[in-house]
Amino acid sequence: MTPPATKVTPISGFPELLPAERLLELHFLDVVREVFELHGFAPLETRAVEPVERLLGKGGDADKEIYAISRLADEGGSGRDAELGLHFDLTVPFARYVLENAGRLAFPFRRYQVQKVWRGERPQEGRFREFTQADIDVVDVGELAPHFEAEMPLVIAEAFRRLPVGEFRIQVNNRQVPEGFYLGIGLEDVAGTLRIVDKLAKIGPEEVAALLVEAGASDEQARLCLALAAIRTEDLGFVSQVRALGVSHPTLDAGLEALSAVIAAGLEQAPGTLVADLSVARGLDYYTGTVYETQLLGSEVWGSVCSGGRYDSLASDGRTTYPGVGISIGLTRLVHLLVAKRGLTASRSTPAAVLVAVVDEESRGRSRAVATALRARGIPCEVAPSAAKFGRQIRYADRRGIPFVWFPGAGESGDQVKDIRSGEQVDADAATWTCPEVDLRPAVVTR
Repeated sequence: MTPPATKVTPISGFPELLPAERLLELHFLDVVREVFELHGFAPLETRAVEPVERLLGKGGDADKEIYAISRLADEGGSGRDAELGLHFDLTVPFARYVLENAGRLAFPFRRYQVQKVWRGERPQEGRFREFTQADIDVVDVGELAPHFEAEMPLVIAEAFRRLPVGEFRIQVNNRQVPEGFYLGIGLEDVAGTLRIVDKLAKIGPEEVAALLVEAGASDEQARLCLALAAIRTEDLGFVSQVRALGVSHPTLDAGLEALSAVIAAGLEQAPGTLVADLSVARGLDYYTGTVYETQLLGSEVWGSVCSGGRYDSLASDGRTTYPGVGISIGLTRLVHLLVAKRGLTASRSTPAAVLVAVVDEESRGRSRAVATALRARGIPCEVAPSAAKFGRQIRYADRRGIPFVWFPGAGESGDQVKDIRSGEQVDADAATWTCPEVDLRPAVVTR
């Protein structure tokens, strides 16, 4: 008896792209990797799983997001595999990797990592359960020079300037600023206050104030917290604005000094790109210094597409601490939003720039030889799937966006190639013909 057909449906939060969109994503990956390597970051890949205990201990609210894993058939019945979980970011596994390999790494250690991560949160526009992140981090032994905190956003700025994302701003804060400020006004629960303020963009100032009061703050303390979060400058003016609030604390002083150094570096090397935004909190508990979030101008409703910060105690074996700073591009989130909201895609759904026509099946070998010669010279191509009429083969190429069709033996002394967009058809030799640079790879276009 034939089993009933099963309806195939998407799984929410696990995105899959069409070929042209995937080519767009690969373009983003290529650009990001190139920029990271230009800045000396070494490639790294870590395992997909970590002990759940480690994930729970390092991720703030991560216990609500972790996918635990277990084998379907655990012969021993020990259940030990259920102690593992899929990593929800790349920073926690990287910290573990540093601890395990510290004796074989040269410090300060610079790495980039492009990998899938998983979070069990509710899927919504631009937020997924499985997605790709592209991270850079620098870690050192014992002490980490503060100039690395300025370097992170500048590397991202260079990458974003090479990508078709439009204007963007990297919002920068330092966790010591709100920490010292909160302590200076008498709020001892710094982590709890930070988590509430981190909701500001989602729920607005009135709701945040109500939550602060509910958590034990006075109306005046809540007002001051919101006043601090409202400060945003493209220069060093934030320092005087904070001072005008009349709060003092040594931790606040240290945070303002560190944040000033980052913004000053941005003013020098990427004017108008870095913004001191004292509302940026970053909810994860392991951040201790500078924190970053990135927004695309005109699309601020999307939220941050690139974020990170400094962490001083995430990697420690009890004797030695390896402080670090990193920043992460939510690559899947960024690409999907650009595809859905701005209509970005690739100019064709295949890497092939040339379709080599087949005159008849008996001569397919000749067509394969042409394709081999073109590929040897770095020209992507494919051979027509069937020896149909040339009109059908041209339509096959057109549907895929392939700009050129090659006709073996069509000329008096050899082959010919046709630009199917202009209709121009000329004699050509696979050993010498040059594909126009603009057509060699799929381009980024707007639908």
